[in-house]
Amino acid sequence: MAAVFLVTLYEYSPLFYIALVSVCFLVTSALVLGWFGLGVPVILRNSEETDSSTRVLKKRMRQVKNPFGLEIPNPAAASLTRGVTLTPDCLEDCVLTCYWGCNVQKLHEALQKHVYCFRIKTPQALEDALYNEYLYKQQHLESIKKNDKAEKYCQLPEDAQVVDFGPVPRARYPLVALLTLADEEDREIYDIIAMMAVIHVPDESYRLSCRILYQYLLLAQGQYHDLKQLFMSANSPAPSSSDTFPGESSTDRGLLEKAGLAADEPELQEGDSKDCVVCQNGPVNWVLLPCRHTCLCDGCIKYFQQCPMCRQFVQESFPLCSKKEQDEDESTHV
Repeated sequence: MAAVFLVTLYEYSPLFYIALVSVCFLVTSALVLGWFGLGVPVILRNSEETDSSTRVLKKRMRQVKNPFGLEIPNPAAASLTRGVTLTPDCLEDCVLTCYWGCNVQKLHEALQKHVYCFRIKTPQALEDALYNEYLYKQQHLESIKKNDKAEKYCQLPEDAQVVDFGPVPRARYPLVALLTLADEEDREIYDIIAMMAVIHVPDESYRLSCRILYQYLLLAQGQYHDLKQLFMSANSPAPSSSDTFPGESSTDRGLLEKAGLAADEPELQEGDSKDCVVCQNGPVNWVLLPCRHTCLCDGCIKYFQQCPMCRQFVQESFPLCSKKEQDEDESTHV
């Protein structure tokens, strides 16, 4: 019986081999084209499958009202000997308190105390958390009225005899500006109850331009957030370090990085339009994390796993405004 089967297979072997090759070809084609959904390269799938398989995690944005604002109107003129001019811009009456030579470790311990122990709602609460580890305190006695953009001058007294804050890495921040709400009732209204700004001031050791290094928003619930700048291609782009301080060199930038004081700012400031950098049609709406580039519209966000401006992989993203808010804005303009 077996001999008869072998003889028959031998007589029809060309047809057998042709059928076997055909079956193998069909199976391979099915796998490549994704008919069975088995580990097919993403580039060969249709757009709908690509969207579902490469979707970036989307964060839910929580909208809060920040009553505090602080700027340095003339950073080139600021120094340890001449002092610093600050411009608060607040939605409510606030108190500005400046601490010169604040201990770095104690400041971050104070932020942790805000989370676990007690809330830093007043300057006295911060001083208690710092254990008075600062060189000089300057508080403007008159509270800053809401929407009042009057300049406030901060300077170390001459008898302090401080010409610099030591070599890098430094144990003290040159200047810490604290903004707190003046009225106790306002602290019950706002989620954000204080803002702490760490400011670099040029001295004898490091003549780097004056700038705000960090801004911490302190919440009534016990959290604090590091306020960061978004990088957006727009008609009026936010000032970068190179735009604000044209005299700063790469050496200065290296010194800041060595001191751990350089901000995470991408060098790219591309384009001069609020349109999406990819399709050049839809309005920019999505913020990509962790690079913080704001460059994609609602239509293009689903096609990218890497930022089109810096090529960094996108871990999360969130919209600046919802679709409903966009429609309301368009109807208002019409």
